[in-house]
Amino acid sequence: MRLIIVSGLSGSGKSVALHMLEDSDYYCVDNIPAALLKPLVSHIIRGGSEDVYPRTAVGLDARNRAKEIAMVPTLVDELRRSGIDCDILYLHAGDEVLLKRYAETRRKHPLSTEGVSLREAIASERALLEPITAAADLIIDTSNMGVHALRKLIRERIDTRRPHHVSLMFESFGYKHGIPGDADFVFDVRSLPNPFWEQTLRDLTGRDAAVVEFLGGHASVREMIADLAAFLSKRLKESADANRGYLTIAIGCTGGRHRSVYVAERLAEHFRLTCPQVLTRHDSLPQA
Repeated sequence: MRLIIVSGLSGSGKSVALHMLEDSDYYCVDNIPAALLKPLVSHIIRGGSEDVYPRTAVGLDARNRAKEIAMVPTLVDELRRSGIDCDILYLHAGDEVLLKRYAETRRKHPLSTEGVSLREAIASERALLEPITAAADLIIDTSNMGVHALRKLIRERIDTRRPHHVSLMFESFGYKHGIPGDADFVFDVRSLPNPFWEQTLRDLTGRDAAVVEFLGGHASVREMIADLAAFLSKRLKESADANRGYLTIAIGCTGGRHRSVYVAERLAEHFRLTCPQVLTRHDSLPQA
């Protein structure tokens, strides 16, 4: 049986994630009391329903009591020891993004009450969900992500992940737009030669042949990629030994269009030779 626990901040996309999993033939239960998580799994298995619901997703949010939320990491450990393939997915976004989303939808935050502002409710929710955040296998920052991009990411990273293998995501970004909030490792490649200063390359990206030729022709770029690959190979083995299912590696340059994209793509090519699931995402490029 495979179990996905979907949690995160209100307004960050939990419903979108659950709907995507439901479309992928997961049996989804939303807003379950955390204390009923273990009884639910026991009911499915002992009731002979595991063949009917081999893949189940459960939504847990801030409407649970603090004591119940604090129990989640221990409950997940118990489920894993019993043989359940269990992942915790945590979604979040920046405060300003969440405030804007609530203004657009005009929905009420589950922790907002008379005398408690929306900003205060968001802060309280972050603190309340900290035990789940700390135990999460995969954290996704949806601040710059639309519905379709989130659905695609859930499908690529969770639905298709093979058991006992690490899902690798190489994510390029621009420092002028901010560091991604979901990276396990962040590497700065702003020291590399910048194609932006070449007039003919300025409007291209790290995926275009002319930029690839330009960056690939510099020894410093090749050395940087080799160093990162060697470092990450060791971390990948450590993650596999620790039964971690996901790693997100963020590569940043100034604008996120040239150097970071090129390095992310080259690293992805390198690790695809040995890893069954390697993905790329480019935050500063138009998403397909």
